[in-house]
Formats: sequence, structure tokens, C-alpha cells
Amino acid sequence: MIIHTTFNEKEISIDLKKGIDLSIAIEPGKGVNAFYIEPAKFEPIRVGNFVGSVKEGGSANCENLYINAHGNGTHTECVGHISAERICINDCLKEFFFFAQLHTVNPTEHQNDFIVNVDALNSLKRIDDCEAIIIRTNPNTSEKLTKNYSGTNPTYLSADFCKKIREMGYKHLLLDLPSVDREEDGGALAAHKAFWNFEIEPRTDMTITELVYIPDSISDGNYFLNLQIASLKTDASPSKPVLFKFTNA
Repeated sequence: MIIHTTFNEKEISIDLKKGIDLSIAIEPGKGVNAFYIEPAKFEPIRVGNFVGSVKEGGSANCENLYINAHGNGTHTECVGHISAERICINDCLKEFFFFAQLHTVNPTEHQNDFIVNVDALNSLKRIDDCEAIIIRTNPNTSEKLTKNYSGTNPTYLSADFCKKIREMGYKHLLLDLPSVDREEDGGALAAHKAFWNFEIEPRTDMTITELVYIPDSISDGNYFLNLQIASLKTDASPSKPVLFKFTNA
């Protein structure tokens, strides 16, 4: 299916059959992991004589899923992640198609940390139609698909970087790291707070998607994005961001 629309005052075409899935699937007992969160578990339901496993003799497969969105795979979160008020991603993300800019950055080493500073945005010019920004960090290897980040002090974003993203007008931030913030920061969560303008006027219309994977075969530039979530009444949901290239119509 090909759709036609306008981007940056030009007519464009998008082939919806050629999506590029940026999500890392959640698998039981393996896969990417962070923050010492237990690996996901998928177990057949057992009720009386019924077992939800055809392999075990049941008539159908029916599994209970034990997952934590923040540590078991690609997920999208809202300001409810850091708020005492219960704010849910299902209530915050009401639109699912956006124009997005993919931007690759090189972290800066500081003491024992690798940080993405605001200077990494100097070469980026936001196009008015783009509401989402996708950050790919170097080095970019397939290890990101299976890495256990717990206790490794992974790369993170500075608060100034996240503040600048918000001030530039982006509403949806996607990145290939387990968190915008340092793994252990004493609960400061400065980058989360800067992006959501938490200390002044919290933004419920903005989201952060973490633990995506963007292969090097995808060039920096402008794309059409479909950001899919499960309908969960909690602060974060496993998600599937799908990118589409587009051409001039």
C-alpha cells in the first residue's frame, strides 16, 4: 500500500509494505536486559485440568506473560514514569504516525562515563514537520540486541541535551540506550525531567522510547514513523517503532 502526503511543503509517497522495525523483541529467559530486572517469563496458564500448552496436552496455547517494560526490551514511556500522579502511556500517546529525523551521535568520555552532550545536536536542524527524533549512538553493533546492561554504566544523555530536544520542538524521543539517564544517579533522573519539563509544567504529550536498535544500513535523515504500543494503563508499554522511507511523489 502506497500513501501520498506532504512533507516540508513537498508531495511525497510512502510504501507501507516496506517498514523497518526498530524494536527489540521480548523473549522469555533471554534477550536484552537492564537495571537488574528479571528476564521475561512466558508460562502456560494452569486452571484445574486445563494447561495452556498444546505441547503439554492442552487444546490451545494460552500463556501468562511476566515482563517489565523498562528492562526487557523496546518500550515507550510517558511522564508517569517519574510522577507521583498515576499518568498512563495509553492516555498520553493518542497519535501514532509522525515524521521523524534519525541522528547519529558520538558520546563524549568524561571520567568513567560516556555522555551524549548537547553539542551533538549542533549539526541537526529540525524540520517543522518532524515531531520525533531517533538517536543512534556509536559504536553501533548488533550486541545491542542481546546485551545485559545491568551494572555496566551504559552511555546516557545529558540533561541539557534532553532540554534542547524539547526546546527544538520534538515531542517523541527514541534512542538505542536503556535510559536517557545514568544507570545509577541517586534518583536524580535529570534527563527525564528536562525532556518532560517536569519541574515547571510536566508534558503529558511527549514520550521517550528506549532500547531500540537502528542498523547502520539505515542512513541519517528524514523518515515516516509508526509508533505502536499495547493498550496498557501504566507508565510504559512494550512498543514497536516502525520506520518508513519516503520518496518525492
